[in-house]
Amino acid sequence: MALSDVALCARALVMIGAAPISSFEEDVAEAEIARMLYPAVRDGMLAGYPWRFAGRGCWLSRLAGEDVATSPKDGSHLFALPRDFIRLLSLENEGGKIARFELRDQAVLVASDSAHLSYVARLPEGSFPAWFDMALMARLAAEFCLPLTESSTRAEYLFKRAEDQLREARLADAQQSTPHAIDDFSLISARG
Repeated sequence: MALSDVALCARALVMIGAAPISSFEEDVAEAEIARMLYPAVRDGMLAGYPWRFAGRGCWLSRLAGEDVATSPKDGSHLFALPRDFIRLLSLENEGGKIARFELRDQAVLVASDSAHLSYVARLPEGSFPAWFDMALMARLAAEFCLPLTESSTRAEYLFKRAEDQLREARLADAQQSTPHAIDDFSLISARG
């Protein structure tokens, strides 16, 4: 079942024994805390691991009217990052991997005429897999606990539980593709 941002927060609130919300606009402390913390926690969870379900790739567009004062003279160009960009995984061009780059405000500086970006994207909540929903709800519960219950002991327990859920989510995500085989490794060849 696809969950919305409000539904994820409502379930996290229930996990700490607080009243669930039906909107971020409600005039209650739970809604205010959820509205303030949810976007940062969600983005932090997405950025914290190279999730396969959130992985995207695209060729980047050079920024029109690059600022000559901020762009170096070594043939580097600024490329616009996608609107849903959260974390850079790799950059390539026709010649292979681009090893040197610099992230700038909503752009990346690359010494190349083209750049293909592999990245983690900010996705609609309805496209999150169940294992990520569970990890996100556990983390939200941990984040909501202290401001709503003022119980540091309970918050510590919830943070530990959130780490366990995150570990399970990473494992589930890793199982969504074939593992990379080690093809050419000197110790394997030496064994004969």
